[in-house]
Amino acid sequence: MNKPVEDLEKEHRIIEKILASIAVIIEKIEAGGEVGNDLLKDIVNFMKNFADKCHHGKEETHLFSLLEKIGVPVKGCPLGILILEHQKARMLVKELSEAENAKAGLPALRGIFALYPGHIWKEDFLLFPMTEKMLAAEQLEKLAGDFESVENEMGADIHIKYTNLAEEISKKCEQL
Repeated sequence: MNKPVEDLEKEHRIIEKILASIAVIIEKIEAGGEVGNDLLKDIVNFMKNFADKCHHGKEETHLFSLLEKIGVPVKGCPLGILILEHQKARMLVKELSEAENAKAGLPALRGIFALYPGHIWKEDFLLFPMTEKMLAAEQLEKLAGDFESVENEMGADIHIKYTNLAEEISKKCEQL
C-alpha cells in the first residue's frame, strides 16, 4: 500500500475511536444520564481540527484536486458525494459546538454517528483503491509530501496530539 492512502486509512481508525465514544455518549444521554460539556468540547475540538482540517483538508485540497486533474469528475460519485458528506459533517460539528449541553447536542451527535461509518467505508473501499490504481508512483510521492505539509502547518505533532485526545475521550466515556 502506498503511504498517502495508508496515512488516510490510519486517520480513519482514530476517527472511529471517537465514533465509538459518541455511541457511548448517545446511549448515556438517551438513558437520562448526564454528560459534561468538557467532553463535548473535546469531541468538537477533535472533529474540527483532526477530522476536518487535517484529514478532510488533505483529501479536499490535495487528493480530490489531483484526481480531478486526471479525469475523475468532481460532481457525482465518488468525489461529489464525499465533498457533500464533508460539508454535512462540518454543519453537524458546528451544531454540536453551539449546543448548550449534551442533551441539546444529541441530534448533532446522532448525525455525526450516522454519517461517518458509511463515509469512511466509501473512502476505504472505493476512493482509496481507485486512487492507488489511478495514480503513478511519482504522483503518490508528491501527494505524500503535500499531506506532510498540511500536517506541518497544523503542527508537527498533530497526530500524536489528536491520537492522545481520542484516547482521553475514550477513557472518559468508559467512566460514564
